[in-house]
Amino acid sequence: MPITKRSGLSRITASTVAVVLGATALAACGSSDDDTEAGSGPVSLTYWTWTPGMDKVVDLWNSGPGKKDQIKVTVKKQASGDTLVTKILTAHKAGKAPDLVQAEYQALPTLVSNDALADISGDTGEAKTKFADGVWQQTTLGTDAVYAIPQDIGPMMFYYREDLFKKYELTVPRTWDEFAETARKLKKASPGTDLTTFSANDSGLFAGLAQQAGARWWTTEGQTWKVGINDAATRKVAGFWGDLVKEGAIDNQPMYTPAWNKALNTGKQIAWVSAVWAPGTLTTAAPDTKGKWAMAPLPQWSEGENVTGSWGGSSTAVTTDSDHRAAAAKFAAWLNTDDAALQALAKESGIYPAATNAQTSGAFTSPPEYFSNQDDFYTQAAEIAKSTAPSAWGPNVNVAYTTFKDAFGAAAKNKSDFVAALNTMQDDTVADMKKQGFEVSE
Repeated sequence: MPITKRSGLSRITASTVAVVLGATALAACGSSDDDTEAGSGPVSLTYWTWTPGMDKVVDLWNSGPGKKDQIKVTVKKQASGDTLVTKILTAHKAGKAPDLVQAEYQALPTLVSNDALADISGDTGEAKTKFADGVWQQTTLGTDAVYAIPQDIGPMMFYYREDLFKKYELTVPRTWDEFAETARKLKKASPGTDLTTFSANDSGLFAGLAQQAGARWWTTEGQTWKVGINDAATRKVAGFWGDLVKEGAIDNQPMYTPAWNKALNTGKQIAWVSAVWAPGTLTTAAPDTKGKWAMAPLPQWSEGENVTGSWGGSSTAVTTDSDHRAAAAKFAAWLNTDDAALQALAKESGIYPAATNAQTSGAFTSPPEYFSNQDDFYTQAAEIAKSTAPSAWGPNVNVAYTTFKDAFGAAAKNKSDFVAALNTMQDDTVADMKKQGFEVSE
């Protein structure tokens, strides 16, 4: 994957270029000379993470496997999102990045393109076997390299008010065509009620829907990035939601507002396209409807398909500034594949693990309290997670997401052309990449 920039704008090294292009990992990106492997004494690692309760999880390592291997990890709590990415890049520029960092999947290309993350493919053992292919792919960027170990994921699914679907004689939609007809049927039965809303304040939701449809927003050809945010798959998704908004079949207001919370809590909106973490949000947004919701797989574009998108999730990566990459990779693999570590993450941090071996055990043998009426919640979730579609992130996701909020925000408010908004998103993303010095095609 060519992530180099032209002229003096690149901070990426020649050895990293070779790895990103899919070549065999070079010694410069490896860790065979790691102090731990050389048996030269104890190793201390620093881990930047925003996950709550991570210090308690890491205590298990420090008192168990880590103590045995003489590898101690210290947690340093950080902000999340772009704030942490900027801090990591600033620290790396000074040669002072920590050994380990938590990184959202869409941030990995940015960090790799700045030579901030090490290829740990030689030190991950059998970790790959613990994850669905579509999940693992997010940490390889489509190459033979491995830039992180998946930690948590957000497979998407369909949530609906079971009682109100019965009241309005609605059937849970299996396809997006059925979803549209369900929205229209509800409007006829109850004009003041909406099936759901299109929210322009959450680009991650739209990205996941496009991913499910087969979108590949950033890919590569030789030494060139190919940007396809307005590809056929995404145009289909944009047109679908734009048409529903334009005809008034669904609402056009953003999520996570007092008005949205009230709509969910009072039954004025009776469904939500979301991810596995939705129960936590509904607990706060719609407390009076506990036990009245149910979860089902995401509607499909064609009858009989079985694929979902991903909304959210993060990984544990090792930085190129670490002097102990093998030790750091060993901890990252343990943290995200060990049964005890995963159950501790679920208990202390409330995450939905990326590792398949933890998705139906321990904390996930009983449904979320909010969904106590659906005993098979996590069994279904685990099956849905297996069908996660591959993603294709690029080095300036933040620019694409910002433009989405502006362009789609205006389109949703005005009930105007969503595909035109998508083209704006494409144009802004390409322009920014060219400005940064990347070779780009469309």
